[in-house]
Amino acid sequence: MLYFLEKGYRVIAHDRRGHGRSAQTVTGNEMDAYAADVAELVAALNLRDAIHIGHSTGGGEVARYVARQGKGRVAKAVLIGAVPPIMVKSEKNPGGLPIDVFDGFRAALAANRAQFYLDVASGPFYGYNRPGANVSQGVIRNWWRQGMMGGTKAHYDCIKAFSETDFTEDLKQIDAPVLIMHGDDDQIVPIADSALLSAKLVKKGTLKVYKGLPHGMCTTHPEVINPDLLAFIQG
Repeated sequence: MLYFLEKGYRVIAHDRRGHGRSAQTVTGNEMDAYAADVAELVAALNLRDAIHIGHSTGGGEVARYVARQGKGRVAKAVLIGAVPPIMVKSEKNPGGLPIDVFDGFRAALAANRAQFYLDVASGPFYGYNRPGANVSQGVIRNWWRQGMMGGTKAHYDCIKAFSETDFTEDLKQIDAPVLIMHGDDDQIVPIADSALLSAKLVKKGTLKVYKGLPHGMCTTHPEVINPDLLAFIQG
């Protein structure tokens, strides 16, 4: 955010329903409500010509909001390491991850959320489990801090939201230019069943693949990601 503030842009971030500093609601922890929340925020701030940038689950939020609620307000969209079109494996999506993977996430979260968040951040999220990785304890602890600020119920429900929501039709409906950024060593959202498929579904898409970069590449490699974002915004 600081990078784009220094470039003269207005930068707005929100904490997803049930996450971070948002109220810990029991209901509405699903994509339609997430997109409606974004729409309410955009309307309250009367935003126009906005560029919506979403990472991971946030990429799903962006796709659903831009397709269904953002008409006349959105200039461009960016999906970074994003979950669309759909993550879970099915007959229609044979390359997806088995439901057992997400059941495992739910079990680990319910059993010991604090340890689960340490394990994810210390390992696959930032690629810290790869040989020679430049591990930052500060990044791990901050990811854990952000996670523990939210509500358990919201986090539990969000696993279903990010893994089982089908964004195929949303992607097809987006009229704005879309930049799709993905690391080819993303261990959380494998690229073959996400970015490579999404790029074929959007009307005005640009795909950028980052060799060897992890899911959390915005944090681990901002010197690579930020200039590419800026070029897309200014282009």
